[in-house]
Amino acid sequence: MSVFATLVEQLADLLRPLFGLSAAAAAIIAFTALVRLLVHPLSRAAARGQKARAALQPRIAELRRKHGKNPEKLQKAVMELHAEEKVSPLSGCLPSLLQLPAFFLLYHLFSSGSIGGEPNALLTHQLLDAPLGGRWADALDDGGAFGGAGLVYLVLFAVVTVVAYFSYRLSRRMTEASAAMAGTAGAGADPQVPGAAAMGGVMKVMPFMSFFTLVTVAVVPLAAALYVVTSTTWSVIERSVLYR
Repeated sequence: MSVFATLVEQLADLLRPLFGLSAAAAAIIAFTALVRLLVHPLSRAAARGQKARAALQPRIAELRRKHGKNPEKLQKAVMELHAEEKVSPLSGCLPSLLQLPAFFLLYHLFSSGSIGGEPNALLTHQLLDAPLGGRWADALDDGGAFGGAGLVYLVLFAVVTVVAYFSYRLSRRMTEASAAMAGTAGAGADPQVPGAAAMGGVMKVMPFMSFFTLVTVAVVPLAAALYVVTSTTWSVIERSVLYR
């Protein structure tokens, strides 16, 4: 973790002429963009997989009609179809899962008072009047919702709300398109595919997931909140392009 702290400090030093005291916050946003760029090939692959799965739905519906009375044969036929078309029902989870280590690293980095036995210098950095190691509760105690730090969080909440709204509309449109192609309202994920039942549950709550980001932003250190807000915004823009 000390190596990562040094990297953030060095990146902040590079950005200080442009962003002044908020250079560390800018460094976190830049780090988030780098993580998303590294994961982007997987996101593109997930988009292709989603389109391929949607295209398979009519053929899967035909298999249901053909083998509906024989669940084992139906499951085998569906698995063979996915293998033949090289489509994985769970490929869309990878981009999100691979980002979790970066989030937890930032969370622990800005929650620790010391790193390598030395005081954590990153905790002295701020985004305007809000300490990067602080939380929304700290901002409320120090000036209230409309104090300097409180206003930073209000802006973040506003950004998350707007992003969540567009994410909700995009997810609903994707879910409805998948159901329409399948010919039945709930056929976005086939229950005969291992793991697809869980994926179907995820798809049902996916339109609302971005709204949960509001809770995350409120309870984690501001540095981690910046990562979440930046990554969520990136996701919506990326999905709107890849799934158009």
